[in-house]
Amino acid sequence: MTPRGFPAFAPGRARRPRTWWGTAWNRAWEAGALDARPLRAGRRLAAAGHVGPITVSPGRLAAAVHDGDTEQAYATRVRVAPLPADDWDRLAAEVAARAGHQAALLAGHLPRDLPEVTGVPLLPELGEVVPECDCPQWEHPCRHAAALCHQVSWLLDADPALLLLIRGRDARALVPAASHGDGPAPAGAPTARAADAGTAAADAYARAVPSLPPAPPPVVGAPVLPLLPPGPGVDVDALRAAVAVAAGRAAALLRGER
Repeated sequence: MTPRGFPAFAPGRARRPRTWWGTAWNRAWEAGALDARPLRAGRRLAAAGHVGPITVSPGRLAAAVHDGDTEQAYATRVRVAPLPADDWDRLAAEVAARAGHQAALLAGHLPRDLPEVTGVPLLPELGEVVPECDCPQWEHPCRHAAALCHQVSWLLDADPALLLLIRGRDARALVPAASHGDGPAPAGAPTARAADAGTAAADAYARAVPSLPPAPPPVVGAPVLPLLPPGPGVDVDALRAAVAVAAGRAAALLRGER
């Protein structure tokens, strides 16, 4: 499973997640906080853009977070307990039985009823979120880890299926038939583009390079450079001469000349 990287958020106003899954993520990790003050401080750091690019790996979130001095950024990580293999099997069986769930996951959406129909808690429970930071603070979580978790809720707003990667696997692992073309997909599942698995790099490089298409015919009645009005510091004649030289070199290159 390939980790996913996200650019840093620009500074802006304090914001809360807009979706039910983003809000539920914040409730999940905040449940283990020992003090509300670092949570509020983390929200301010997140809004101020003090969190660097975020890397999301299976069971792990990471970013550099600072308090206003970019030279003094702290390595902040948040570990999330991955789902057991049995839970993934139940999720895969449910998705395989419902084409609508496959379509939603391929479109980057998380079916809201997936946790209910499978009995699998996609959101982490108490004790399953472990913040780590090399800052000197003792809070659990510290404001840097809180800032990272706040911004992750914004990422989940845009891509709720990212929650599956946080919990241990990529969403497309649940829809192998639709995403890799391995066998027929259930009726109604999107397969037109998903069945195109592409070409292996080794096969692509082994192919012969086709020749270039023939050169276009000469342009008849091509427009000429318009008269340029003189301006301060601009030598119009020298500019026209430079354009003519560049055009001549371009034409020679198109004819295959050196």
